Amino acid sequence: MNDYYGILGVAKGATAEEIKLAYRKASRAHHPDIVGHSTAAEEKFKQINAAYEVLSDPKKREMYDLGVDPLAPGGGQPAGHPFGGFSGSFTGFGDIFEAMFSAAAGGAAGQSGPLSRASRGRDQLERLTVELEEAVFGGAKEVAYSTYLTCASCGGSCCAAGTAPTRCSACQGRGVRERLVRSLLGTVRTMDPCRQCQGFGNVIATPCPECSGQGRVRGQTSVQINVPVGVDNGNRLRLMGKGEVGPAGGPAADLYIEFKVKRHPDFVRDGDNLLATLPIPMTAAALGAAIVIQTLDGPREVDVKPGSQPGTVITLEGLGAGRLNQRTRGDLRVELDVQVPTGLDDSQRELLRRLALERNEERPEARFASTGGMFARLKDKLTGK
Repeated sequence: MNDYYGILGVAKGATAEEIKLAYRKASRAHHPDIVGHSTAAEEKFKQINAAYEVLSDPKKREMYDLGVDPLAPGGGQPAGHPFGGFSGSFTGFGDIFEAMFSAAAGGAAGQSGPLSRASRGRDQLERLTVELEEAVFGGAKEVAYSTYLTCASCGGSCCAAGTAPTRCSACQGRGVRERLVRSLLGTVRTMDPCRQCQGFGNVIATPCPECSGQGRVRGQTSVQINVPVGVDNGNRLRLMGKGEVGPAGGPAADLYIEFKVKRHPDFVRDGDNLLATLPIPMTAAALGAAIVIQTLDGPREVDVKPGSQPGTVITLEGLGAGRLNQRTRGDLRVELDVQVPTGLDDSQRELLRRLALERNEERPEARFASTGGMFARLKDKLTGK
């Protein structure tokens, strides 16, 4: 027997609210439109829905707790059960009495009238790539996607033009039919969905040729969205009612937009901050300089202090990425990359020799640095210092 409690991840004594919350969480986590369509994903999603169908219904849950799966073939009766040859939906003596009186009232346990052909569509996931500038500042964007749309020919009625559903002659439009079931109290009357109309109470004799009687067709559409300020890879935006339209004009489901931020040639994102590397001449690092750079906010001046070393980081506050649901922004951190000159002519080499002589650096002393440097920083990172 299926472990419905285990499928939803709840205890046997879970409340109805706990079961509902667990079902919502599990269905979101395993929806084929979100995790991808596969046989395993669809089977898992079916198990989740079956578990909720049983555990959310007090009578079916009572039957399941007694050791009988109400969704099993044969009406959920265990092997050897005296009524195992019938497909009744009884869950105990309460259902027997309910069946006796529902027949007189013209209803059926679990179905009080004809079913609706319309049902909600499935949620849909679309992925959208945005530029780094759009992720930082936000902006309007059009998203085109394929989905189910209401059939323009029949308007969701499922019927060909000029026709309409006809009342089912077998059940007279009730969607259910009486049947006799043997029980401990004798033969009782109960109701089952009508096989001729599948419980809808009406029959579509001439389906719409455009949608084959589904009331919806596959097509292209688009939606305008506002890219949230500070959006990052994997963030999702929910658009209610923008997913696929349900069968027979049923309500549209939700559309989820998952964002991917495109790589930028100059800046790397680090959370709310932006990182950049600025190559500068050796002379600028030694003497200091004011250098104008292009940021996402336009030109800004970077003040290089005299004696700046390779790897020095200059922080420009508030020029990083925006923060989701906030009005503040991170910083732009510029790392200096000091360029050693190459291709010197004789005059330039002579100038450097004179500088080395003046600084007593023509014969530099060979001594390892105890701190700092690339390898020291790597060591600190590996040791967690």
